[in-house]
Amino acid sequence: MAKKAVTPRMPAAPPSFRILMIASEAQPFSKTGGLADVATALPKALGRLGHDVTLITPRYRGAPDGPVAGTVAVEVAGHRFSARLLEQPIGRGARVLLLDCPDLYDRDGIYYEAGVDYPDNAIRYAFLSAAAIDYAAQQPQPFDIVHTHDWQGGLAPLYARALGPPGTPGTVLTIHNLAYQGIFAKSWVPRLGLRWDDFTIGGFEFFDRLGFLKAGLNFADAITTVSPTYADEIQRPEYGHGLDGVIRSRHDRLTGILNGIDLDEWNPAADPHLPAPFDIDHLPAKAASKRALLERFGIAVTDETLARPIVGMVSRMVDQKGLDLIAAVAGPLASLDATFTIVGTGEPRYQDMWRRLSQWRPDRISAFIGFDEPRAHLVEAGADMFLMPSRFEPCGLNQMYSLRYGTIPIVRAVGGLVDTVRPYNPKNGQGNGFLFSEYEPGVMLRTIAAALAAFPNKKIWTRLQKNGMRANFSWDRSAAEYVKIYTRLRPARTKRRAPASKRVEGR
Repeated sequence: MAKKAVTPRMPAAPPSFRILMIASEAQPFSKTGGLADVATALPKALGRLGHDVTLITPRYRGAPDGPVAGTVAVEVAGHRFSARLLEQPIGRGARVLLLDCPDLYDRDGIYYEAGVDYPDNAIRYAFLSAAAIDYAAQQPQPFDIVHTHDWQGGLAPLYARALGPPGTPGTVLTIHNLAYQGIFAKSWVPRLGLRWDDFTIGGFEFFDRLGFLKAGLNFADAITTVSPTYADEIQRPEYGHGLDGVIRSRHDRLTGILNGIDLDEWNPAADPHLPAPFDIDHLPAKAASKRALLERFGIAVTDETLARPIVGMVSRMVDQKGLDLIAAVAGPLASLDATFTIVGTGEPRYQDMWRRLSQWRPDRISAFIGFDEPRAHLVEAGADMFLMPSRFEPCGLNQMYSLRYGTIPIVRAVGGLVDTVRPYNPKNGQGNGFLFSEYEPGVMLRTIAAALAAFPNKKIWTRLQKNGMRANFSWDRSAAEYVKIYTRLRPARTKRRAPASKRVEGR
């Protein structure tokens, strides 16, 4: 008897999500740090995976205009703010809506001016979250997920309650840097439409003040951070910044997902900022970028300077990034047989330190105070080594850029640096960089010296470069991990949700 043919069961199609993302900065519209890169790269990657992503971010001074995709009007702290939402497509399935409210965002700085935070930052970023939720309430097709970032979006999980059951979206908070928490006087609680019932240790009370980030930590359905190691570190007092207990209490909702990098923007084979392309099979062409780097930083191009290793840095000049370690051994560092090219801005004392070093050793040290994207790309491509001696580093992107460009990282073994840089093993040639654990100036200096000692062995150095260039830091890999979280949070939808109030005050 003939067997009945069995039609193979096709695997179920993965779910498709409508995602509302909220971030206080997004490249290329605004940027102070890695959050801006993530805020656009992640939506683009999710869009490539077939999801529909809308990112809402402020339109700061200098950001482009665009077609109006909607308007919002929300009352915050006794004033009714209105804003247009200006659309900017960023890729298949992904778009940015610039929240155009000049009263709040058309300023010289993003978060501060002359080193001082804007006094109305509580209003500015409460409005960002409330306006995003108000926009969501207007849509005929509801969002499945509200995914917000850092303290500036910390109130979004609370305001999302206004969307109300049935069909309330799942809420996700991503921590990019726990050191920045958005702490304000408790008098803001009623002014921002929050409930005194939630002003508790288990809510958003932080030492008798209002904590935006703590609100997100306690009220989001899921919490992510930007590397697996950092997810472990922030549950300990030395890295928890006073919130380690909160995070431990919600560890079952915490996931560390390593950031990716934009492989189109950071591609040495097609980088418009470089004098010549190169890749893993054409490493000698990297030498053209080294020559151009010396020229750009005003260092004489000679056989000697081309042969000498270049150590690059692109960094905020703050203690977190290890600038205090560098300051402690500035003299010995400047005496090493290396050239240093620096791009960054930050605390005046560290800016002045690099200026003084540049004046003292103009043949060996050159610093550009400020941020310049073409220079940053040229440092990544033209340097032989990249220094990141961070006190803590939630993820870090520059070490991944460096690896992709065949530039060997010298990093402290913390956070995402541990998850991406593998220590060089002289016995078997494995690894892709140099790491040190103790946060001590002398230990950092000895690690730099070890890298410089390895540099003349071109066979070993080329192996290190190729080990790094083979690593996969695609955002598609990271985005797939976020989709797993969204899948766990996908709400059951039985009918269209009721519209939310357009009022924050007294909600």
